Amino acid sequence: MLLPIRDENPSRRVPLFVGAIMLANIGVFVYSKFLGPTGFDAFTSSFGAVPFEVTRGVDAVTPTPIPLYATFLTSLFLHGDWLHLGGNMLYLWIFGNNIEDFLGHLRFLVFYLFCGVAATVSHIASGPDSVLPLIGASGAIAGVLGAYVAAYPSARVLTLVFLFVFVQIIRIPAIIVLGVWFVIQLLNASAGGGSVAWYAHIGGFIVGFCLMRRRGEADPGGVDRKLR
Repeated sequence: MLLPIRDENPSRRVPLFVGAIMLANIGVFVYSKFLGPTGFDAFTSSFGAVPFEVTRGVDAVTPTPIPLYATFLTSLFLHGDWLHLGGNMLYLWIFGNNIEDFLGHLRFLVFYLFCGVAATVSHIASGPDSVLPLIGASGAIAGVLGAYVAAYPSARVLTLVFLFVFVQIIRIPAIIVLGVWFVIQLLNASAGGGSVAWYAHIGGFIVGFCLMRRRGEADPGGVDRKLR
């Protein structure tokens, strides 16, 4: 198991939207928890993206107080528990600042939301009849990870490595850390992965990677950049 702690890839801009997105996710989660167990379930069901509803254009499973397709966006700010939220925010904080630095603030926001919507589409395509609401920022963050691999493949990532009794912190190129992450998503998706939306992760990662490849690429050192 590889758990990234931080990267060694300085950015030149303050990551305004990374910070804002993190605060929004944390704020929504705390608010939803104050609703109590029943209210939490109703809140996440109402604002999550339900494949059955989306593919049929009918609000038939849970009452949705907003336009049905707006759940493509609202679902990106919902999380099931603290571990779900914490893992997503950790990856966004480590890798998102460089992508916002590379793209600029507004372009990053558009990129992030687009990857999140694309990830939701991937999940719905994998199970259009599902009545389980899709929630979480991980699809959008997967897009950030794909973009990071495209732009900074050789940037060093300080990583906690768990391998049986071997536990150590080492520096590993981003392409290995995030490549292993992507392979795990593929393996779990092929195994039928339970309640986790593996196809959302896969779709978001591929879209983020492809968009960044079209936009440009950073130099191997992970600091300067050039645009095509």
